[in-house]
Amino acid sequence: MTRVPHPRHPYLGHASPIPFAHRGGTADGLENTAAAFRRAAATGYRYFETDVHTTADGKLVAFHDPTLDRVTDSRGRIADLPWSEVGRARVAGKEPLPLFEDLLEEFPEARWNVDIKAEGALAPLVDLVRRTAAWDRVCVGSFSESRVSRAHRLAGPRLATSYGVRGVLGLRLRSLGIPAAVRVGAVCAQVPESQNGIKVVDRHFVREAHARGLQVHVWTVNDADRMAALLDLGVDGIMTDHLETLRTVLTDRGVWF
Repeated sequence: MTRVPHPRHPYLGHASPIPFAHRGGTADGLENTAAAFRRAAATGYRYFETDVHTTADGKLVAFHDPTLDRVTDSRGRIADLPWSEVGRARVAGKEPLPLFEDLLEEFPEARWNVDIKAEGALAPLVDLVRRTAAWDRVCVGSFSESRVSRAHRLAGPRLATSYGVRGVLGLRLRSLGIPAAVRVGAVCAQVPESQNGIKVVDRHFVREAHARGLQVHVWTVNDADRMAALLDLGVDGIMTDHLETLRTVLTDRGVWF
């Protein structure tokens, strides 16, 4: 098992493996709500994963889907609606959608892994991190490599970023001995254990990432045996919906923080 000896960004200044509360923990159906993040904090989590979209009037909302339809009692695309309407929606009919700025304020000790779900959210997120000086508290990711690259160019090395799909593919190819380009400047690779039936995370992948000074964070893992197997490979973080399960696995290994 290998580890990255000196994380290249203060965001990663935690003895790995890092437990991430994916969308705050979704087991109770209240994903990406302040209530979910409060529960995660009460359970002992300090690293939270969330997603951001912008409303028609430029408010940065912590929410996964482009529309309100799946998990709220309202309908419509967030990008097409003003905050006055989005703010009335209730997740599972109970909890409001939070503004990401409010989450940063309410949880001053938390560190946030933020998936930019739409192009329009990129500049507002970077502006918010700059305005609140939250450089050490936010890591930006996206499936779009170009989007996360633009975030890095806008903010510079103060902003922690992970790889998008193209960067992960390049890293995976290199781990198999196949020449491939990978973006300079990322601090971690955040990946599924497998994708479309193809293995992503194995010892070769973890070793290649660590050789480049990158941490490996795996999403979204809810089974205790899979968590244990990934930790045995040397991954540096696990994102989960099942907060108690991951806490138990890490506690049993003596690495819960």
